[in-house]
Amino acid sequence: MHRRLHLTLDPADLIAVGAVRHRLRTALSHWGVPELSDTAELLSSELVTNALLHTGKGAVFDAVLGSDSRLRVEVQDGASRLPGRRRDPEAEYATSGRGLTLVEALADSWGVQLRGDGKVTWFELALP
Repeated sequence: MHRRLHLTLDPADLIAVGAVRHRLRTALSHWGVPELSDTAELLSSELVTNALLHTGKGAVFDAVLGSDSRLRVEVQDGASRLPGRRRDPEAEYATSGRGLTLVEALADSWGVQLRGDGKVTWFELALP
């Protein structure tokens, strides 16, 4: 049985990031996998914030818990520009720009898929 949370976010609606976290935590608890909540919320916040800040467009958020208890979160936006990490030498002292580093470090897998109308940035988490 698949369980899915689907949300549509308006352009630049950064207040919606908190609502995404809350709805995701509630869904994961309801689905019986609350132990995924902290990491899933953090990584979802990063992807949604990136989509809303850097594309100038809205985003579509999907979280699906598969029958194998593997959580897949996708954030689709309308920009075809691939996300990137900070490359400047002062990045260590920057107040932003570490989101993809967190995703890479904490997700079991992640990636970006280009689509005709933009891209989907995704990550997966497995039960410990």
